[in-house]
Amino acid sequence: QVHLVESGGGLAQPGGSLTLSCAASGFTSDIYGNGWFRQAPGKEREAVLCISSSDGKTHAADSVKDRFTISRDNVKNTLYLQMYNLKSEDTAVYYCATGPCPWYTAVLKDYDWGQGTQVTVSS
Repeated sequence: QVHLVESGGGLAQPGGSLTLSCAASGFTSDIYGNGWFRQAPGKEREAVLCISSSDGKTHAADSVKDRFTISRDNVKNTLYLQMYNLKSEDTAVYYCATGPCPWYTAVLKDYDWGQGTQVTVSS
């Protein structure tokens, strides 16, 4: 099956920026990888940004609106998350995923998940 392989996580300072990448590993002719989620310690996994496969519209959580940007390179089959003006509250394991967008009526099992990559925002 297709696997999502993430990269770009690490340490950033508050107010700094970081870009995550998620590449599809394994053969597929379909669009794979259309959303980013995150999970902080002791917290439930939450949606961050996603691109609807039906109409191409972007949906963002209020906590990251105007700070994070999602994009996709269909030639490279790679999903990107550009994060700006990072805050300590953004510290979490970030997951790329394939599934429903928007997420309002979705559950975790509706998605195919990457392995997750740690993002730590600290001075």
